[in-house]
Amino acid sequence: MRPLHSARIGLGSLLPSGVRHHLNRLRPGKIMPNGFRRKALAVSIAVGATLITSGPAHASIAYSPLPKLPALSVSLLTERYDLNRAAMAKAATEAEHGGDALLAHTLRNLSIPSRDFLSFDPSGDGRAIEVVGDLVHAKRIAVVVPGAGNTLSNFDSVKGPGGGAEALWSQAQDLGAGGSVAVIGWLGYDPPSVDSIHITTLGHAETGAKALRGFLNQLKAVNNAPVTLLCHSYGSVVCGQAAHSVKATDIAVFGSPGMGVGSVADLNTGARIWAGRGASDGIADVPHVQVDLLGLDVGFGDDPVDPAFGARRFDAGKGGHSDYLRPGSLALRNLALIAMGRGDSLKTS
Repeated sequence: MRPLHSARIGLGSLLPSGVRHHLNRLRPGKIMPNGFRRKALAVSIAVGATLITSGPAHASIAYSPLPKLPALSVSLLTERYDLNRAAMAKAATEAEHGGDALLAHTLRNLSIPSRDFLSFDPSGDGRAIEVVGDLVHAKRIAVVVPGAGNTLSNFDSVKGPGGGAEALWSQAQDLGAGGSVAVIGWLGYDPPSVDSIHITTLGHAETGAKALRGFLNQLKAVNNAPVTLLCHSYGSVVCGQAAHSVKATDIAVFGSPGMGVGSVADLNTGARIWAGRGASDGIADVPHVQVDLLGLDVGFGDDPVDPAFGARRFDAGKGGHSDYLRPGSLALRNLALIAMGRGDSLKTS
């Protein structure tokens, strides 16, 4: 397979149809010779990304001021849940009046009494952190860190932090976890848009890593149980940047473009590092490199599923880039076992 064609397939798996159209217009024979270096290819992809016009901005919505939340603590946890639930219900009405019917529908689903949120902010593309399970009494906590293109509007999608957290918790129940595991869907940072240059750089990941570190430190006031980070796509870059400064027993990356480093040793962490990729995930064809482009680091380093990287590989099945947390998938089952602390029972390579 020619290198540019390969990269188009991999990058295309992450992008919407309009962006894929731009990439599909490229012709390897006209753009570059067959022997073109992969690093130069990565630069070409990055430069091309800057030429792609972003989609239309969200409608301007006048949201009410958010309530002041109590500090994270066991005694005030229910109050915090209730305040966020009420804020989401109000924001749903305001989103409806502001012309964003999809967001309004999502917010109504998020605000139902059976769901619990540690934080919520509808501004911009939105942020929310959901708890699935009994956070106070859990013996292990798993945190789902989502990748590029995730917003409040698709929070409950199969690749979103809400849909992923629910699927993971349900799978853990099927595997006998009971109340021993709580799962957190963490949209606690601003993932880059899939049609911007930021999807190829560390900027959003570094900011996200700082936010993740702060959140995990606060979480100790509620429960200091062992934490597993489950990091999808660009979320694995966030986890790579946070690894040295957070206390986690396991970090599992899937559909990863890289962690911003060259090997597990470079992460400077005592956590066990796991990596998996579905057989149909086109990200395998994106060059795993990191280059300096006019003072800007582009790309995320070596491939975490490459044996030379040093991660423990897990079988992620046959799915594509958005299928890892899909109910019934092999990837979901293995990720749930890792979250439960039973990763050593997996067949690894």
